[in-house]
Amino acid sequence: MESLSKVFDFDTMIDLLGYPFVQQALLAAAALGLVSGCLAPLVVARKMSFAVHGTAELAFTGAAAALLVGASVGVGALAGAVVAALLLGLLGQKHSERDSVIGAILSFGLGVGVFLLWLNPERTANKFSLLVGQIVGVDSSDVLLLSGSAIVVLLVLAFVYRPLLFASVDPDVATARGVPTRVLTPLFAVLVGVATALGVYTVGALLVLALMVTPGAAAARVTASPVRATVLAVLFAEVAVLGGILLSLAPGAPVSAFVTIISFVIYLVCRAVGARRLAQASRAPVPA
Repeated sequence: MESLSKVFDFDTMIDLLGYPFVQQALLAAAALGLVSGCLAPLVVARKMSFAVHGTAELAFTGAAAALLVGASVGVGALAGAVVAALLLGLLGQKHSERDSVIGAILSFGLGVGVFLLWLNPERTANKFSLLVGQIVGVDSSDVLLLSGSAIVVLLVLAFVYRPLLFASVDPDVATARGVPTRVLTPLFAVLVGVATALGVYTVGALLVLALMVTPGAAAARVTASPVRATVLAVLFAEVAVLGGILLSLAPGAPVSAFVTIISFVIYLVCRAVGARRLAQASRAPVPA
């Protein structure tokens, strides 16, 4: 009960908000929420939830390698995620073999990451944070890296959004209409990879799905409009990641615990709302 009371210690929370590292973490989280919210509906539409998990494992591997050699964890995670995304996009072009490719890359990334952590006997807290997230390690240079990466992802996404949405909703018709799906698939995988790497800072490699998938799945339950789904997914992702950081401050608990809880509660609420709307629509009288 004492640990639970710390979660709602708002005085301590307000005091901690005055620290620069908390403010920097909130800025980084806001950028992550915006990017992940924009990508999440497309991830759900393209059925890439498993791919996000596989990408996160190689982001973890890249971060572990950077930690071992004393380089920037953010750059390492970004490099690992981009490599994973390119492998997934190039090797998983055929839908029939996509799951097996993801499984192979996921297990490879996790195995190499664990080995790299074993080679580094020190910095235990940093190693743990790669898996479950930690805001203490976010500094001003990390905020610049995260913000810059987020801007690049959003600009590229804005440029390819219409053909990408078309290819996500009906890939066969899109291919027949001349949409370059073979180019868009690895490109979108890279965008997802970059966004996934950004999530290593806050929610960690293991639970980044809470921002890259769950907001999009929740939004899809309450609207069929791509634009509304994107707006809702951004809102859900921001509430989850910023709320998760705020709730984690007083008890000093891992951010990912609160982010995933908030994200899942939002999903359950949207699922209930969607089910109620569907039931009301089925009971509505058919016009003569």
